[in-house]
Amino acid sequence: MCLYLSSLRQKQSPKLYTGPGVVGNVLVDPTAKIGEGCRIGPNVTIGPDVVIEDGVCIKRSTILKGAIVRSHSWLDSCIVGWSSTVGRWVRIEGITVLGEDVIVKDELYINGGQVLPHKSIAASVPEPQIIM
Repeated sequence: MCLYLSSLRQKQSPKLYTGPGVVGNVLVDPTAKIGEGCRIGPNVTIGPDVVIEDGVCIKRSTILKGAIVRSHSWLDSCIVGWSSTVGRWVRIEGITVLGEDVIVKDELYINGGQVLPHKSIAASVPEPQIIM
């Protein structure tokens, strides 16, 4: 994704998103909603019907269709699956992948977890692991 976003930047493509709080190469679907005080980028892709609430920081990540990222969460190097929900004050990093329809409860830390679809995470994941 980083290479594709870099090529869009070199071509000065109008597809790249610009707005308050955007840093670097960011691609946002027009149907996505981004709250106030967010920091998005670099190298972020946000899909259709995504809701990013206020105060969220997202870097080097992909947020797929219908996902919700609640307020003041911090996402770095992750993929948030279709229709997934990331709770408030959540920190996700370390190449974490959330499958489809995953719910991450409020105030959790996930470091390098691979979460299979249709799961709910209610405890922090400090070490990389697969959650089935």
